[in-house]
Amino acid sequence: MKSFEEVLTKINKESLLTVAIAAAEDEDVLIAVKKALEIGLAKFHLVGNQDQIEKICSTISLSLDQVTITNEPNPVNASLKAVELVSSGQCQILMKGLLPTSTILKAVLNKEIGLRTGRILSHVAVFDLPAFNRFIFLTDAAMNIAPDLSQKAGIIQNAVDLAKSLGISTPKVAPIAAVETVNPDMQATLDASLLSKMADRGQIKDAIVDGPLALDIAISVEAAKHKGIKSEVAGHADILLVPTIEVGNALYKSLIYFSNAKVGAVVTGAKAPIVLTSRADSPEAKVNSIALAILVAQNNAI
Repeated sequence: MKSFEEVLTKINKESLLTVAIAAAEDEDVLIAVKKALEIGLAKFHLVGNQDQIEKICSTISLSLDQVTITNEPNPVNASLKAVELVSSGQCQILMKGLLPTSTILKAVLNKEIGLRTGRILSHVAVFDLPAFNRFIFLTDAAMNIAPDLSQKAGIIQNAVDLAKSLGISTPKVAPIAAVETVNPDMQATLDASLLSKMADRGQIKDAIVDGPLALDIAISVEAAKHKGIKSEVAGHADILLVPTIEVGNALYKSLIYFSNAKVGAVVTGAKAPIVLTSRADSPEAKVNSIALAILVAQNNAI
């Protein structure tokens, strides 16, 4: 798959999945819900302040007959309830509404009703860029601050599994650094070289990993040729692994604001896909994220 339009065509709409939204009393989130309902993307169970949810639904002309609402005004309890709906199988996808990310993640990690699997939780952003004939995956731009080698391996595996859900059987992964050579004084280059060898030995599955690679070398065939870099990944990277959250955050926002990229993102590594939307995300980005989560959930169920 190479575009979000194509993602929408691949979703099985014969048996719709249900998204549980914690603290759903957010206008932008509910606008995304309305758009998703209009195209028959999913069902929605809204958990939160019912009075506020109904008021917003009235404002945006979202019929209450199209959604299920559970009244829980307390954000902490709303998170727990939404997570419970997913862990019990009543819903298949979790989405964050009007509450801090830390609040919903605490519910996700709850020992009794949470969605833990033992894998690292990581954020994977998927970009549909006008200049590229493929998706570009970016990880991790939102959750893991400065991951160590083991965490990076887990982050790559999460992104690889997501890429496979979009039809990329063996994604090419570029651990990003400032240079293409291993420098003992630059931890990102050391980790990149070890991650490459881990993939060679099967410790990272179903992926081709080669690094360290600078960003231009990872995505530009011309840049790779100019620098004489010979690699299966150079110029053809599907997944960009950033060394720190600062790098990921800056690149994420640069792609949106400088390149007019379309984006969707999910948190993977839990028992179910998690949509962690930002208030700065457009309704289109929220719908794209919901679509990605649905596709992941449907593929995992097969």
